[in-house]
Amino acid sequence: GPLEFRIPVKAGPRLVGVTFIERNETRDEETLRPRMRGRGTQPALAGVTISGPYNVSGPGDSPTRRRIFLCKPVKSADELACATKILSTLARRAYRRPSTDADVQRLLPFYTAGRSEGGFDRGIQKALERVLVSPQFLFRVERDESNAAAGTPHRISDLELASRLSFFLWSSIPDDELLDAAIAGKLKNPAVLDAQVRRMLADPRSESMVTNFAAQWLYLRDIEAKQPDEVLFPNFDETLRSAFRRETELFLDSILRENRSVLELLTANFTFVNERLAHHYGIPNVQGSWFRRVTLPADSVRGGLLGQGSILTVTSYATRTSPVLRGKWVLENLLASPPPPPPADVPALKTEGAESGKTLTMRDAMVQHRANPVCAGCHARMDPIGFAMENFDALGKWRDRDSGNRIDASGVLPDGTRFEGMPGLRKMLLDHSGEFVSTVSEKLLMYAVGRNLQYYDEPAVRKIVREAASSNYRFSSLVLGVVKSVPFQMRKNAS
Repeated sequence: GPLEFRIPVKAGPRLVGVTFIERNETRDEETLRPRMRGRGTQPALAGVTISGPYNVSGPGDSPTRRRIFLCKPVKSADELACATKILSTLARRAYRRPSTDADVQRLLPFYTAGRSEGGFDRGIQKALERVLVSPQFLFRVERDESNAAAGTPHRISDLELASRLSFFLWSSIPDDELLDAAIAGKLKNPAVLDAQVRRMLADPRSESMVTNFAAQWLYLRDIEAKQPDEVLFPNFDETLRSAFRRETELFLDSILRENRSVLELLTANFTFVNERLAHHYGIPNVQGSWFRRVTLPADSVRGGLLGQGSILTVTSYATRTSPVLRGKWVLENLLASPPPPPPADVPALKTEGAESGKTLTMRDAMVQHRANPVCAGCHARMDPIGFAMENFDALGKWRDRDSGNRIDASGVLPDGTRFEGMPGLRKMLLDHSGEFVSTVSEKLLMYAVGRNLQYYDEPAVRKIVREAASSNYRFSSLVLGVVKSVPFQMRKNAS
């Protein structure tokens, strides 16, 4: 049965780890953490459940509690005044605006009911529960400008801008400093807005932007649904799946934290691996399940997003690679030049020769597929890019042969551009760095405003790119450009 035990802890944030405490250094990570397949199952442990608290001796003290309980009534006569202060502050933070007397009066009956059930703390809890189900907390309300016709553009208020900014960079509500600046009307000052953006980017909470933006832009969330064929890829496990995703998240976070140029998303000579991922990549001298930054040798096949297992896996099928998916992914997400949807009733790809019965290389199979004139136009753009990535199998592992034949990773685009393998593809993308930076800016703006971009957003994207050029397209310059853009700072009257 499961192992159960209790430990005494003080209230507050605690980091809980479960590991092997007597590790023999001669045994590698794979021995200690055996590979296990199946979604949702962690290697070596079926699960960890933390419950409690038991035998509580008091309310305790924690950063979260201190942020809520701003005062502590000494006697019962002080409780209502203290509760009013706490609820006013909670409403201000949750509703992302100055709280009103009406807000507090709406919450006090819930406090009173809870107070009669279990004292002051219970009263605050009941009122907080009411705050958390309020539409003003659950929805971001942006009001139309009065006496203006439908479709009339106008600049959003400082409070609305603060909410847009905090949900963009933190995926959460504004903190007190940002809210104070908005209430004072200071966000209209470009210098103040610039300082707030830089402060928020430096805050650990900005990691949520990296995680969520990567999931949306790079299709990183799709990796959870991938189920590589167990026969063809017996070494795939849940540890590797999670390592793929974590590598890309840490890589993007480093570009943000170190304020590097977004061009390094293509060219960086470093990545983040743990022992499991390093073993998959063939990177030596990495031990342990924790991730660490490694510098890649000059001749490494890795480096940048295109050499990462997450990207290579989400652009493959369960049984094989797909030059089409990979080429389409590059066109859509790195060059903002997506091909049109495929026509209906396209026949499946044939992987065996009609006469010889031999297994075809992916390039030979695609040559037959492109014989269909309906398909040829789009595939002429997608396939060469995908062929350059063919040395990586469906899990991003390097290979020199496909079906026993040496892989031809060369490509020629319709405009005559030639490239060879991943180094050539990276060079081609850098030769089109303007399109790449424009694409990153477009995807970032789309994430920030929460909608698809339209033709009338194109001038804003061009301005973001133009103004970021002086800093060699550092990540912060793109973020600042997005925040200062017309789509981010303005909206149209709905009615």
